[in-house]
Amino acid sequence: MGALTELPEDPSGAWVSLLRAHSYLTRKMDVSMQTGHGLSLNEYEVLLQIHLSEEGCLRGVDLADHLLITQGGATRLLATLEGAGLVERCSSPQDGRVVLAKLTEPGRRTVIAARRDHLSNVTSMFSDHFTELELETLAEHLSRLHPIA
Repeated sequence: MGALTELPEDPSGAWVSLLRAHSYLTRKMDVSMQTGHGLSLNEYEVLLQIHLSEEGCLRGVDLADHLLITQGGATRLLATLEGAGLVERCSSPQDGRVVLAKLTEPGRRTVIAARRDHLSNVTSMFSDHFTELELETLAEHLSRLHPIA
């Protein structure tokens, strides 16, 4: 077996740059969310998805789909947020067997405050580094890589 230097070079510098940018930005945003609101970035995303839902509540499976995580991961995040008093369980009005997660009043206040800071971070850490045309082009190119609109 040859040395690593004998391996062909990876022609995809864009791939490595994408992975590094994602890792760097999510780490920085996670620290900011933890410091400012006592939430992980994933916990914030859970609160945001519930807040943005049409009914104001979501099933765990739908939350998992929105966040691209497993249902078990969504369940663990919801349990943490429920323990913190930010979400609560309720029955679906259409089917009493279905359990939904909805924001409590403290959860609603938290996500509104956290969203302002998150949007500010997205602007300063990401959007400010590109022109409008570059952002549109980047969004169009990256949208080809995932099936969710």
